[in-house]
Order: sequence, then structure tokens, then C-alpha cells
Amino acid sequence: MSDQADMIWWKTGVIYQIYPRSFQDSDGDGVGDLRGIKRRLPYLRELGVDAIWLSPIFVSPMADFGYDISDYTAIDPLFGTMADFDALLEAAHQHGLKLLLDLVPNHTSEQHPWFVESRSSRDNPKRDWYLWRDPAPDGGPPNNWLSEFGGSAWHYDDTTGQYYYHAFLAQQPDLNWRHPQVRAAIYEVMRFWLRKGVDGFRVDVLWHLIKDSQFRDNPPNPDYQPGRPPHEQLQPLYSADQPEVQQVVAELRAVVDEFPDRLLIGEIYLPLERLVAYYGIDLSGAHLPFNFALLSAPWHARALAELIDRYEAVLPQGAWPNWVLGNHDRPRVASRVGAAQARVAAMLLLTLRGTPTIYYGDEIGLRQLPIAPDQVRDPFEKNVPGVGVGRDGCRTPMQWDASPFAGFSTVEPWLPLADDYAQDNVVNLSAADTSLLSLYRALIALRKRQPALQLGDYQPLAAQGDVLLFRRVGGGSSLLVALNLGAAPVAVLSEQFSLDGEILLSTFMDRAGERVGATLDLRGDEGVIIGPVPDPIV
Repeated sequence: MSDQADMIWWKTGVIYQIYPRSFQDSDGDGVGDLRGIKRRLPYLRELGVDAIWLSPIFVSPMADFGYDISDYTAIDPLFGTMADFDALLEAAHQHGLKLLLDLVPNHTSEQHPWFVESRSSRDNPKRDWYLWRDPAPDGGPPNNWLSEFGGSAWHYDDTTGQYYYHAFLAQQPDLNWRHPQVRAAIYEVMRFWLRKGVDGFRVDVLWHLIKDSQFRDNPPNPDYQPGRPPHEQLQPLYSADQPEVQQVVAELRAVVDEFPDRLLIGEIYLPLERLVAYYGIDLSGAHLPFNFALLSAPWHARALAELIDRYEAVLPQGAWPNWVLGNHDRPRVASRVGAAQARVAAMLLLTLRGTPTIYYGDEIGLRQLPIAPDQVRDPFEKNVPGVGVGRDGCRTPMQWDASPFAGFSTVEPWLPLADDYAQDNVVNLSAADTSLLSLYRALIALRKRQPALQLGDYQPLAAQGDVLLFRRVGGGSSLLVALNLGAAPVAVLSEQFSLDGEILLSTFMDRAGERVGATLDLRGDEGVIIGPVPDPIV
């Protein structure tokens, strides 16, 4: 595990996702921007993360807040200029931070010049760059595929009398990834940014890129429950995760590999057994197919232990794991598991084997903010109201200090602030030695000091009641992680393995140096890291 080949930055590092609209406003328009991110680089360096990933910053009509791109190689004026981006990239590298961009290759904006050409006539050279189909015999959509944002995934276009496919909004027509010119065009987009020095990409909805060539109807979902998003009524058997997508993933990886030390991450919401296929044959696919299992896992010791074991078991030989606790599409972890357990969740994320990704604001305990109907901005919530799919609540502005608008802006932000920002902000939490922010900093620092946490093996020990125990072993060291996922105190006793050692870190940050013998007492909602720990008794 200590070979130099394993000391790759994205294996040993911590990734931090920034939602640019909500991180820092520098020009007083209520929306975050690139200069704002640059201003906060010292904070990120102090936090200890190694790479920042920016949600889309390209030119966009903002129908889906940047995930509908009309120019892949230009910066939207809302976020600044290309000069601002170049300055951010240079400053990030000066701070020792890698910078990753969000690549959205599945679809463009309807305002992208490619689509403007494609819809202009049936014989336009770019017609087949998108997915056009004749109406069904009754004049309706070509098949039963549903948009993830509500309704049919087919939009009728009067200009040419055909439907085009959109997996998301009608303003986001899907590209035809079976067309070699589409592939070549996107690969050139990637090279444009890689030549600038960007350190890699997170690829949006990677599993959607290829659709069934026969456009067969999707079958009904027998497990659909009323109250869930309507598109879940069908199983996306033919509209996503097609076998041919693996060739595309390999080609994306090949482009990234033209440049040294770059990273390819894939956004893939699939069961673990299907997710791992995106590592590719002989690991020639995505370096890190995002593992989102913790976003929806039951917060119980046995369930988490089984999840970790299952993931470790299905990983291809040599594949590097990764874990995600929060992102711009899912409810905040502090609201999912509660403020007390958010500390335990942080320790879990930063001690599991693999690369962790932190979502901005999770380190200060940002909660899922209820959004009043007149403040909803998310098109998903507007199209499918009342079933809890709104994403605005996890995209609220970063809380920097107690000044008006939380130090995020000098004017009313684009989304509301939590009413606790005057207390729960970076300045206040930085000053408190036992705060959640201080815990995140301590956990990341401990990862950097302990080879076992960076590249060590994962060894499950026990999952009983509310207690999850595992060991990390590597680089000549061995650490034990004990997590109490319940509110009641527990005493951990074991005859199968030794608990002897010294507490390196508690989630309450008040037990460092404490010796542990035959019994480990854990308070409610407490996790500890113990080291060094003798090898298991066999």
C-alpha cells in the first residue's frame, strides 16, 4: 500500500464540492462567482482539502442553473470572465489545490448553436447530433419514456414535425452519443480545459449518455410507491445504463489520460453492483464512479456495515473506492441524520477507505432549509411539486459570519439564508475548539498524518446495536474507528479483538490522549479513533 504508484493525489486527497452560486458573492448581485471563490481559497486551504470541484460555470440560460449549457468553452457572465477563471485556477494551484470542472455531456441547452442548427431542418448536418423521432401513429410521443423533471421525455417541435428527447427539462435536449462527431466535439471541449491546466472533470449523469438504439418502451416499475417522483413509475431499462456506454466512458478516460495526473469522476446513481462497471475493463473507465450509497442509507450500524462490506466486495481488483455524504441534489446530511449525528457522519466519511467528497457547508452543519413556495427556484420542484424533490434547500448560501447576509453578499441572496446564520457561521465556529468545523479540520489533518487512513485496508470488526467498529491498517500503522450511531451511551467490550490504545480524536474533541483498555465507553452520538491498535487475536 505504500508504493509510490499509490500516492496519487486523488487517492490520498479530500475533494470539496462548491456550488458557485452559493459560495461567495464578490460583485453584490446576490449570486456567488469566481472572484468570490478565489477570495475564499485560504479558508479551503485551512480546512485541509486537496481539490475543489465547481458545479457548472459555463454560459447558460440557467433553466437548470448551469446544467443547460449553451457554450462549453466560455464562462457565464454571472460568474465572471475567462480572466477571472484563469486567475482562480492559478491561485488554486498556488494554494496547493486541484481544480475540477463539471462536464455536462448528456445534453445541451436548447439555445446551444448545435441544437439551433439541429432543429432548423431535417436535413441539417447537425440533425442527428440530437435524438429526433417521428410521432407515434396516434401523433403522440415516440415511446413512453419519462423525463426525470416530470412528464414525457419527448417534446414536439413544430418546425420539423418531430419529437426530440430530453431526459430532464425540455430546454435540455439530449445529445446523440452514438454520433462520432458529437463525441469528437465534447472531447475537444475537454481538451480545451485540460490544456488550461484543469485537473479533471466530474461528468454529469454519465450513465444516461447512451440510449437504446430501438427506443423500446420502458417497463413499469413494480416497486413504485405513490408520492414518489412520477418518472419512477417506469424502470429506465432502455433509456439509461446501456452496455454501449462503457465504450464512451473509456473514450472519456482516454482523453483525460492524454494529460498527466488528471481525474475523471462519474455521476452515476445505480446500485453498487452496476455502479462498479463504470471503472471499466482493466480500470480503463472512470477513476471514481461516484458512490452515493450513504446519501440514502439507513443510519443504523448494521445497515452501514453491510453497505460498506457489499461495496468493498464488488469493487474490481485494484479499483479505488470513494464516498459522498452530500451534494447539490440531495438533502443536507445534518438534516438527514440530525445535528448530533452529523459529527459521527463526518468521522465515518473521513475514515472509510477511499476518496471522500465534502459538500460545501456540511463542515459548518448547514441544514436543509425549508423554502417557501414563492421562493422556489428549482425547476424540478416547480415541475413536480409536493413530493419533496426540491433542491433549493441544500443550495442555500454559505454562512461566513454574522454580518448582514452572512458575509456571503452585500444584498439579498438568490436563495434565503437560514435564520441561525448569526450563530452558525465560519467565524464563530472557527473560534470554538470543539465545533463541527474544528472537527472537520482535525479529521482531515489526522488523515494526512496517518498512512492507514489514506491508503490502508478496511477491516470490519463489529456492528452491534448502535455501534459500528472497523479498523484501518496500512503503512505500518493500525487504527480502530468506533462510532456510536445512537443517542444513548454504550460500553464496548470485546474478546475477539483488542481495544488497547490511545484515543487520537473524539467527535467531541475532548479525549485526545486518553488510554483505552479492555472497555471503551462511548457517549451518545460519539465516535472515536484509537491508535495504535494491536493486531486482531486469531
